[in-house]
Amino acid sequence: MRPQTDILSLLYEEPGPKTKRFIRIGSIASVFLFVLIAVLVVRQFWVTGQLSARYWAFFAKWTTCRFILQGVLGTVRATFSAILICLGIGFVMMFSRVRGGLVAQKISFALTEFTRGVPTLLFIYFFFFVIPLLGFKLSAFWKITLPVAISASGATAEVLRSGVNAVSKGQREAALSLGFSENRTFFKIIFPQGFRFVIPSLISELVIILKDTTFAYIVSYNDLMQNAMVLISNHDAMLSVYLVAAIIYIIINYLLHRLSLFLAKQIGGSK
Repeated sequence: MRPQTDILSLLYEEPGPKTKRFIRIGSIASVFLFVLIAVLVVRQFWVTGQLSARYWAFFAKWTTCRFILQGVLGTVRATFSAILICLGIGFVMMFSRVRGGLVAQKISFALTEFTRGVPTLLFIYFFFFVIPLLGFKLSAFWKITLPVAISASGATAEVLRSGVNAVSKGQREAALSLGFSENRTFFKIIFPQGFRFVIPSLISELVIILKDTTFAYIVSYNDLMQNAMVLISNHDAMLSVYLVAAIIYIIINYLLHRLSLFLAKQIGGSK
């Protein structure tokens, strides 16, 4: 088995002394530039009156905090539901490409290319306008969760397939020589290792799912962005509300990143 290594070391080589010095200088310059831009932006906000108390005071009210929290819970619920559905569909499509017969491979390939080529917004419009015409009544939650999950499933399938293909063929041959069946070899040896290889790419796909849920306003689902738009309408405070919403999205992205690493470590069998 491969010795335990840091996940990112599978993708990147250790930089040399000159590269480290260049990275250090670049980091310092970037921080300085960021601080300078931030100061100029804050000054401009102050000059134009955007930092006035009336644009921020309503955040201290419990009703506003509760309303934002309801939006956050809606976003988290839709995001994690879409992630689970996307991983399930993506795994089936990947498994069909890797272990299925010729027909299954062709169908999986067509579905993968279709979901990767069609914009998420078109899937949402399909579930919002067309599905009801067919007699299916879906709640706003499913009208945003299902299209977002389906839209990301093709890319997720390709990410998982690339990880599986990255596992050396010797792993499979060794398992078969020990009496493992093909399916047991795949699920016990090949897939766990392949999954670890693609963690960075997979996390990027999961973050895209989170961002795609911001289309929830189209189906009137009460997520963070929808509730933010309501606050902007009620308080005429676009800057402050969008800034708070952006910070919350960054926090959710970070937590999603950490959770993904934890789950991948458990599935991969690392200690």
